[in-house]
Amino acid sequence: MIYPRIIAHRCGGALTPENTLAGLRLAARLGCRGVEFDAMLAADGVPVLIHDETLDRTTSGRGYVADMSSASFIRLDAGGHYHPAFAGESPPTLDEALRLCAAIGLWANVEIKPSAGQEAQTGRVVARHAAAAQGQMLLSSFSSAALCAAADAAEAVPRALLVEAIPEDWRRRIAESGARALHSSARLLTAEALDAVRDTGIPLACYTVNHRDDAERLFALGVSAVFTDRPDLWLSSEM
Repeated sequence: MIYPRIIAHRCGGALTPENTLAGLRLAARLGCRGVEFDAMLAADGVPVLIHDETLDRTTSGRGYVADMSSASFIRLDAGGHYHPAFAGESPPTLDEALRLCAAIGLWANVEIKPSAGQEAQTGRVVARHAAAAQGQMLLSSFSSAALCAAADAAEAVPRALLVEAIPEDWRRRIAESGARALHSSARLLTAEALDAVRDTGIPLACYTVNHRDDAERLFALGVSAVFTDRPDLWLSSEM
């Protein structure tokens, strides 16, 4: 599996409101070839871009994502809390984000982010939408149940297992979920775990890396890609 080396976290990193089309456009303008964003189900089962189960932190809404229809969700303001320049920026559906990525040539890592109790359903739905979209993409999740459901729904769409520290049973969890790659915290990565993953040939990507020196060190150790909140720091380098 081939990764872009630098992947903008939550669409545009810390430079735009997270999980918005504005973030995707900025990442592309900066020269990024890869982006990451979160997909969760609205009340009507439509996957939308948001990280938290609640609306409060990143939008003008209140309450739970799972209790709001997608039609109401996309009428919220996802930009005004970040900066007045982004006021009125709508939170998008997954389909909108994937269409834009295909149009502007961005590789997309869609993190399956289920609300509590919706792991399998979210995995299935997100995978079906991803399979129907154009462009290059990868599905990832902390939830093995979501990844297994995604595999059943769209086996051809590649998947990665998300972890914080790499657990001792990571090989079993990857095999059970049919994942082809592993994503882990850079801060919690140990030399022993890195060596074990590298010896298997399974790609490893690390989050969240906001300093170039840290990224270069990880690349030298064999890490395939890093997720960053600061894609602007790589403006002059190959992405």
